Amino acid sequence: MTKLDHPKRVLHIVSSMGRGGAETLIMNIYRNIDRKKLQFDFITHSKASGDFDDEIKSMGGTIYNISSLGTKGPMNYIKQLVNVMSSNDYVAVHAHTDYQSGFPALAAKICGIKNRICHSHSNFWLKSNSFKTWFTLKILQALIKSSATKFCSCSEEAAEFLFGKRTVINGGVHILKNGIDISEYIDIEANSRESVLKELDLSEDTKIVGHVGRFSESKNHKFILKIMKKLVEEDNRFTAVLIGDGPLRKTIEMEAKKLRIRDHIKFLGVRSDIPRLMNAFDVFLFPSLFEGFGIVMLEAQCSGTPCIASDFVPKSTDMELGLVKYFQLEDDIDKWCDGIKAAVLMDGPTNNSRIKNISKLGFNIQENLNDWLKLYGIQSQ
Repeated sequence: MTKLDHPKRVLHIVSSMGRGGAETLIMNIYRNIDRKKLQFDFITHSKASGDFDDEIKSMGGTIYNISSLGTKGPMNYIKQLVNVMSSNDYVAVHAHTDYQSGFPALAAKICGIKNRICHSHSNFWLKSNSFKTWFTLKILQALIKSSATKFCSCSEEAAEFLFGKRTVINGGVHILKNGIDISEYIDIEANSRESVLKELDLSEDTKIVGHVGRFSESKNHKFILKIMKKLVEEDNRFTAVLIGDGPLRKTIEMEAKKLRIRDHIKFLGVRSDIPRLMNAFDVFLFPSLFEGFGIVMLEAQCSGTPCIASDFVPKSTDMELGLVKYFQLEDDIDKWCDGIKAAVLMDGPTNNSRIKNISKLGFNIQENLNDWLKLYGIQSQ
């Protein structure tokens, strides 16, 4: 086989390939590209195996695990990156490590890789007033701007966080929409809710408050428990189904016991059947402290599930189906609970309206796939 017969390769830099929003997005793209023409490789920083590792390998991708920036320090970290990048002929390096993305971009520059992409998936520092944080961000922004050739983001809020307001205003950032495979959420078996209720040992009249997210500070699970305590006190048919894993899971489990609502909280861990579970939710709760976008909001609406979210979640997550309400975290718990109770009673939109709106707004994976290929300098499929 000649070199021309091999697919072109793009190297993605991520923390790990767990089921986070950015990782799910990358996998949605990876599953839908023509892998005979384009392949993805990954650099990860976690010693633990990622949820998508086996699938990546089965599709022809390679995973390189290296030590983190914090462990090695800048010089040795860059040396690790250069070693991987110089071992293959990459058409692009795509960094998804937010404020640390400048280091992979610099390593790619050293290796002579012309297409160096930094991708913002978070708006965390927009919520910080710390001078130290501001100064650090400015230094890291300078490294990104001097090393990367393309800036992209999942939303304008996330773009402003990493690249600065002026860069966004001047049109220097590509907004790459977080597309999903709509068919996975539309073509659900009619009895899927019944099967979920049976699996979780819940009665038919249970009102499920669902959440999908890593157990980390940003997802605000303690706030979810406060809401659930109030809801259960008023109506014991409410049960929360929490999907995901992470460093705070045990803490949240203990807090649920402390609040005496443990019987009304289902901890499911990491799951691969998100569309099926989403379809069983009566309402999706997403009170994040910060979000770059929140692809799970899109998945919930595609399932026809009403969403209650914090106002830190970008408004671009609203698919204009009448399913989303945003609240401030400072609002009284009663206001959040009233919103949830009203959402449970809502009639969902039709399949056609869901498909139409999500496609119209550019979140159908089949329609935004070409934007990714263009980013890599590859012709449309």
